[in-house]
Amino acid sequence: MKTKLRRSNERGHADHGWLNSHHTFSFADYYDPSYMGFRSLRVINQDRVAPNGGFPTHPHRDMEIFSYVLEGTLAHKDSLGNGRELKPGQVQLMSAGKGVLHSEFNPSPTETAHFLQIWIQPQARALVPSYTEWHPDPAKEKETKVLVISPDGRDDSATIHQDADVYRVRLGSSASVDHEVKAGRGVWFQLIKGQATINGQTLQPGDALSTEDAGTLTITSDGTDTEALLFDLG
Repeated sequence: MKTKLRRSNERGHADHGWLNSHHTFSFADYYDPSYMGFRSLRVINQDRVAPNGGFPTHPHRDMEIFSYVLEGTLAHKDSLGNGRELKPGQVQLMSAGKGVLHSEFNPSPTETAHFLQIWIQPQARALVPSYTEWHPDPAKEKETKVLVISPDGRDDSATIHQDADVYRVRLGSSASVDHEVKAGRGVWFQLIKGQATINGQTLQPGDALSTEDAGTLTITSDGTDTEALLFDLG
């Protein structure tokens, strides 16, 4: 299998004081024609929002937008009437469809909010906007690979309007898990914490590995607890 590495220190970076963000793909003032996205995956921003900071109400359309909370609390409000405070390990997914307004902010006066904000292009334009969440199932906390987002909502995953399966990967020290990449699909693996080896390639936090070749990816944690998101895209 041919694989491609995207190193953490090669990502775009923006520090606005209240927001410290690293961009895996071209975003806002950061532009790299080699990294405009991967298949339907358009944005992976690793965001740290200062206490009481946040994104004021702003519009989106024709994009599936989800946040995966890593540390602290993320508060979400939107024009659909949703208002939530999300904790580490939880996912909120908003289908902007034909248009929606939303805000995201850190309600804590003392703690930084740390999360991944991810955009995936939908399979059709002008969809009816919707909102869904995924919360960890305590019965599955020891599973190495758990489905968190899918097009059909199977296994209690959040539902997305795209041929995209998103898995949370968690590995204990020196544990491993396989993922089969089927012909015609592509996989993007985004490492969040720990160190991992995939088919002989070593990844550090913030690194990513991608492939569009069929075969088996073997993911091994290198002596530390490891957490990642794996995107299996049509």
